[in-house]
Amino acid sequence: MANTENTSEPQESQQPRKTPRKSQESHTEEDNRATARRPRPMEVLREAKAQFAELTNLEAESVTSFERTGDGWSLEVEVLELSRVPDTMSLMASYLVELDDEGQLTGYRRLRRYERGRADGRRSG
Repeated sequence: MANTENTSEPQESQQPRKTPRKSQESHTEEDNRATARRPRPMEVLREAKAQFAELTNLEAESVTSFERTGDGWSLEVEVLELSRVPDTMSLMASYLVELDDEGQLTGYRRLRRYERGRADGRRSG
């Protein structure tokens, strides 16, 4: 019987060690869930381009600016608005696209239109 008592003591002493492990595991699970809710930058870019195209029927040719803001994401995309021949005469546009923290499009606006072959003008003062 002394042997049975010794066997139960080590089992009881092992239980407190399992409790911290479980709290560490649950903490890790919480971190994983938080990370799962927060999209990665490339996921945000892909989703933003897809949402923008669905809303405007314009395909983003490039993303020229991308940054994290206090309440989400902001990016600037270049799109072909009107195809012309020659291609250098096609009308391009630059749009500011705003997304929430989860990567859902919350708004967009056109910043400017220009011919594809034209560089930004510099004004001398």
